[in-house]
Amino acid sequence: MSSVSVQEIPAPAEIFGLDGRVAIVTGASSGLGGRFARVLVAAGARVVGAARRADRLERLASEVEGLEPCVCDVRADDDLERLVSFTLERFGQVDVLVNNAGVGGAHPAEDEPAEHFRRVIDVNLNAVFLLSRIAARAMLERGSGSIVNIASMYGLVAAAPVAQASYCASKGGVVNLTRELGGQWARRGVRVNALAPGFFPSEMASEMIEDERSARFLRRNTPIGRPGLPHELDGALLFLASDASSYMTGQTLVVDGGWTAR
Repeated sequence: MSSVSVQEIPAPAEIFGLDGRVAIVTGASSGLGGRFARVLVAAGARVVGAARRADRLERLASEVEGLEPCVCDVRADDDLERLVSFTLERFGQVDVLVNNAGVGGAHPAEDEPAEHFRRVIDVNLNAVFLLSRIAARAMLERGSGSIVNIASMYGLVAAAPVAQASYCASKGGVVNLTRELGGQWARRGVRVNALAPGFFPSEMASEMIEDERSARFLRRNTPIGRPGLPHELDGALLFLASDASSYMTGQTLVVDGGWTAR
């Protein structure tokens, strides 16, 4: 029998709350990252929003009470160190890290410039590992923390007929990196999971959603028959960030309207 008494089990609504927690969200200046930052604040967290575009970050901070902006290029190791140091100096802890910053770009594999492939891997995969490593040091010292890596359904399946070798490779790497870090840190109190969205409104997905021919392809091949709405990732994010997923690590939660279930 479990040693946890009924009195110690939190109410269902409470386990999704983030009161008293401190979160970092990269790529917070627009799209999914901006939404993620707002959702975490609404759930009670104090949030450090990180991105390269200072003007957009400042605008977000002016709209969201409880959000602190920190300009950061995830390709720069010094910026990643500074981001975590800023958070610790400002709030004294890091409880949640959302590795959301990412880039894409479609190229036939035979024509994709080597530099573009390297850049996508650097932003989408290398930066996820490096920032996770830095933030995890503080989390491991406290014996608790939740890292949420934003992968993609294209980390699980090919993008064909869209040609995105670098993006698929980087997100596939995120999925397996999530497994490995989740396994390494589980017994030390730090959980690592991934959220794999399908098509949602964002700068990277705008052409696919807004171009009518592409939109028809999307609707035809998505079992639910449409792209996702911004709020339809909120529950999955809070589940992974909060104690609601306290017995879950190394996993990838797919929210794609059924695309990968076909």
